[in-house]
Amino acid sequence: MAGLDAFTALLDHPLCVVTTAAPDGERAGCLVGFASSCSLRPPRFVAWLSRENHTYRVACRGEFLAVHALSPGQRETARLFGEETGDRVDKFARASFSPSAYGGVPVLADCVAWFVGRVEARLDGGDHVGFLLSPVSESPPGDADAGLIRLSDAVDFTPGHPA
Repeated sequence: MAGLDAFTALLDHPLCVVTTAAPDGERAGCLVGFASSCSLRPPRFVAWLSRENHTYRVACRGEFLAVHALSPGQRETARLFGEETGDRVDKFARASFSPSAYGGVPVLADCVAWFVGRVEARLDGGDHVGFLLSPVSESPPGDADAGLIRLSDAVDFTPGHPA
């Protein structure tokens, strides 16, 4: 697998914060390194969540996820959602957000861009599960000049859970 690791390191994927809420109101969110659009017609996006992650367990009970793009200036938000775990910490007590009209899914303030998607399917990918999303709400386009936080920007993060 060293070849695949070397290949994916070259790609330096953007990182996203994914948030969700369960019907009982429990909120969760995490930093995601595996996420991409996957269909133009109909528009679809897939975000992959680790089975070890608190957000995964909450997302399995919810109907919607929000996906947030962050700029390099939002490193502390990325660190909060990447290094802390909802098993021990209420990340939303330290984050500025608003509950969406879609299941109360938290939408983070001040991110480059975001969208809320309805979970259309869950895809077994091994240690991660892909949540196939159909967009239902989105922010206006963000500042394209801001750039996005990428995997290489977070190499010094200590994950809240093993991948």
